[in-house]
Amino acid sequence: MRSEDLHLSDHELLQAADGELPARRASQIHVHLAACWDCRARMAEIEATIGDFARGHRQALDPQLPSIDGPRALLRAQLAELASKPVSPWRQLFRFNSPVRTAALVGTAFLLFFVAAMASKFFFQNSLRAANSAMFTSERGAVPNHSLTPGATRRVTVSDVCSLPREQVIAEVSAPLRQEVFREYGIVNARASDYEIDYLIAPGLGGVGEIHNLWPEPYSSPIWNARVKDDLEEHLHEMVCAGRLDLATAQGDIATDWIAAYKKYFHTDTPLTFSSRLTSALNSLPLR
Repeated sequence: MRSEDLHLSDHELLQAADGELPARRASQIHVHLAACWDCRARMAEIEATIGDFARGHRQALDPQLPSIDGPRALLRAQLAELASKPVSPWRQLFRFNSPVRTAALVGTAFLLFFVAAMASKFFFQNSLRAANSAMFTSERGAVPNHSLTPGATRRVTVSDVCSLPREQVIAEVSAPLRQEVFREYGIVNARASDYEIDYLIAPGLGGVGEIHNLWPEPYSSPIWNARVKDDLEEHLHEMVCAGRLDLATAQGDIATDWIAAYKKYFHTDTPLTFSSRLTSALNSLPLR
């Protein structure tokens, strides 16, 4: 089979678009895209979707912002009145015999500041609401069915797991075992580019590559995905080896609910990488 016939997964394309791949892998994907029309078209769709997301935020926000036409018209009228006087507008503003005009201008300036502050608050709250909604939707598809995948471990000690290399090479799950996992989850005609057969309890924490510790993790999960889970596994491994966490506790937490474990041990409600991308995206939106 030719290398160009092995299409890239949506997960890798998304990582490439976000600049999250190692330099060597990014170079390989660049070469592949140059030769593969199908993957190049899918990459264009992903980039277009990201652009639509940013435009959608602006289009949804603008119609709901409070109008400043009234305060702006009042300010213009008062400035025009001051400009028509022979006395300097600044002197007229601070003359002791015009407290009403001074109070009106100060009030108008405060009103404009208040409108801008409320608009910023409205935008921030709606952005957080959209992020929380996306997080809730993605959580439902990012955790395994625990009646099928409760997790399974081998008998190991802390010394055993801490003697493993920092980046352990994990054996590829065999094709028959992959198909068995898909059958258990009722997934037919599964494409390799749509799922990763993932270990619930990582080998670096004593997990084993058997049916009760494997599950089809969808690449379509935009937030709670395999890359985020990898960060948690490495963090737990470091805590166990540093003596800050019991191995059995680490195994139990990640097997029970790995997303809750991530929030617990990283002290955050959103993945750290997602939070930084969300902040970057919000900061890149033009102010109106």
